[in-house]
Amino acid sequence: MVRLGLISDPDFPEEIAQYLARVLPDQLPEQLNDDREWSVEVLRDPVAAGRRSGGEILRAAREQSLHREWDYAICVTDLPLRFDNHPVLADVGVEACVGLMSLPALGGVQPYRRARQVVIQILDEILGATEESRELPTQQRRRGLHSLLTEVLGPIRREVPNREEIGVRYRATRKRGRLRLLSGMVRSNTPWRLVFGMSGALAASLAISAFGLTSSTVWQIGDALGAWRRGVIVLGVLALMCTWLILSHKLWDKRNQTVDREQAVLYNVSTAATLGVGVSCLYLSLLVFNIIAALLLIEPELLASKLGHPVGFAHYLGLAWASATMGVAAGALGSGLENDATVRQAAYGYREAQRRRIEQEREKQREQQESGGG
Repeated sequence: MVRLGLISDPDFPEEIAQYLARVLPDQLPEQLNDDREWSVEVLRDPVAAGRRSGGEILRAAREQSLHREWDYAICVTDLPLRFDNHPVLADVGVEACVGLMSLPALGGVQPYRRARQVVIQILDEILGATEESRELPTQQRRRGLHSLLTEVLGPIRREVPNREEIGVRYRATRKRGRLRLLSGMVRSNTPWRLVFGMSGALAASLAISAFGLTSSTVWQIGDALGAWRRGVIVLGVLALMCTWLILSHKLWDKRNQTVDREQAVLYNVSTAATLGVGVSCLYLSLLVFNIIAALLLIEPELLASKLGHPVGFAHYLGLAWASATMGVAAGALGSGLENDATVRQAAYGYREAQRRRIEQEREKQREQQESGGG
């Protein structure tokens, strides 16, 4: 029995690791041309917290692997790793039988499928450095970079760093890799959960939207404005709510001892994009709710009498737009009453600091136990 350990950060990386634990035992023998039986275990442990390089994370993964008596260990993290301004997809410690996968570098599309492909490639690299693997025909064992990763993830590079702890590294190209990295960071933030987490903003938005549906003044405003003016107002309201969330909950990261300038930019851009997606989901939800409510509650004759002309679906859409826009504007004020922890989950810097504190507390406990035992 071959034991593979997946050491995952909390939240989205843990979801990926649990998925891999379900599918890999049946797929690894075929994918790696290895007839041994595999078992996959998941350990939730923020080993990447406070560590800025792949080598440091691989050493921590090696310690866990030895402690758990695993044959191989792979760290699954949502920490965006970079080397020489290039996003890093994976680092492989072939001699130590450990690997590291950075989920954001995989992009925001099909993260489960891509993560499975990368883990298989990491194991293929490790097996390629063992005497047992060398006994297998090369054409049977190795799937190769181009057949496995390049076709899935686009332009990436396989490197062999001149370092003891990192035997192989996979990195993305600079321009396309950065765009994929940002999309992956937004995906890791799970922005759609932000809508349901902000109960105060959601309640305020629904209340004001309901009021707008009963106001003939709101009906007339929605009917009078043209499409381009509606679009500008929507963008302004969404920007207002995102800005208010960032300022009121102090989500903007600054360069410090643990975060360099480029990483701070990545954190801030991904936070703004996450909030933008989350607030947009809130707006679209309100819009759909208002359209259905308006069609059910407001008779065409009543709406036509207030607007002074015959009405159709487009006029109901204008009414729903006006009510939803008012609701989101009110939700921006209601978001200031939210629990900081609820909103800050959308910020990479906050989650990283939170995990770093957990790791530091564990280090202190270990030191106290060792000093007490001594």
